[in-house]
Amino acid sequence: MSFALQATFYRSYIAILKLVTILMPLRKPQLFKGETAVEELAQSILADGIKQLLIVSDAQLVKVGLVGQIEQQLQTAGIGTTVYDGVLPDPTIDQIEAGLYQLQQSQAEAVLAIGGGSPIDAAKVIAARSKNNKPIRKMAGMFRITRGMIPMYAIPTTAGTGSEVTPGAVVSDPEATLKFTIIDPRVIPHKAALDGALMTGLPATITAATGMDALTHAVEAYLSNNAYWATNQHALKAAQLVMQYLPRAVADGSDLEARHNMAEASHLAGLAITKAGVGYVHTISHNLAARYHTAHGLTNAIVMPHVLDYSKSKCAARLARLARQCDIGNATQSDLELADLFIDRIRQMNASFGIPQHYEKLKAKDIPNIARGALNEARFTYGVPRYMDQGRCETLVQQLNPLLQSA
Repeated sequence: MSFALQATFYRSYIAILKLVTILMPLRKPQLFKGETAVEELAQSILADGIKQLLIVSDAQLVKVGLVGQIEQQLQTAGIGTTVYDGVLPDPTIDQIEAGLYQLQQSQAEAVLAIGGGSPIDAAKVIAARSKNNKPIRKMAGMFRITRGMIPMYAIPTTAGTGSEVTPGAVVSDPEATLKFTIIDPRVIPHKAALDGALMTGLPATITAATGMDALTHAVEAYLSNNAYWATNQHALKAAQLVMQYLPRAVADGSDLEARHNMAEASHLAGLAITKAGVGYVHTISHNLAARYHTAHGLTNAIVMPHVLDYSKSKCAARLARLARQCDIGNATQSDLELADLFIDRIRQMNASFGIPQHYEKLKAKDIPNIARGALNEARFTYGVPRYMDQGRCETLVQQLNPLLQSA
């Protein structure tokens, strides 16, 4: 099949998928916000009849005492807890299976994720795996969590993934050197606590990378051919909040107003991608990170301007709308000029945060497999504004490391 014919087929499929997605009802988690959010969530978990809970987190959050503080609130509410802190960035199949074993040993009735996207994604799969007797690799793709999951709650401690509201989880498979996504409405957390104060201790580098992840979600959701009025509303507001408050949060981690607004931005962007989906920034980033083990948000930030440059000929008007929403440019400028200004602003933000412009770990010999993996992940379920074939994708990936172009 020629590239042009394939793109036509993809667009036709997306038109049908969009209609199904709009009509499909999705459960939203019950959300508690603000400084009493964790306490309210603890009382709500108790009201659900949960007596024993597995906390899924990472060793660093345990070390700094954040998990202990929340554990104390749960125990005060009368809920027994066991902590699994074996989740690392980009959780692997083995880490999730280890968490499942601890869930079974502790006889916990529910799972609570405390952390960023990695603990939340791991907790989703642990909760689903406990009710679905199938290998995690068999859960990859869409609508394969047939038996649902046990009650699962989330307390995000970074403002980036929006995983507390999304129907997806990303899992790393080191043996295959790839990441795969599990997408099913049944893995949406049941309840979540959103408190920006929990994020005040994040280092500037992590604040920047996770914040750029939220911006990637907002931008890719708004540019998606799956987008509609509700996702547009969430995406535009999320982009505006990130542009306004992320520089403040990076400059001063104790800025509570900035932290609360970034938590809101991450949540809104998560709502946007829940139905509009993501695009090539994510698929390329997933394949780079799986091979070279770089943080997801950081990789997204590096890849995003390159993908937007490629895509802008098909979505200049929507990029311009994002620019206007974020108070970039002026009314006299054309859509194409505003699109370029919006992409330039992303590059400027990256530079101000110390995020490199290029992906220097990239090796020429890996480019074909990275491109192939990115295209296989996207296929025809991603409503990207401009499609790529293998050659186009390889060219874009190569541009991520200018040293390869001059070699």
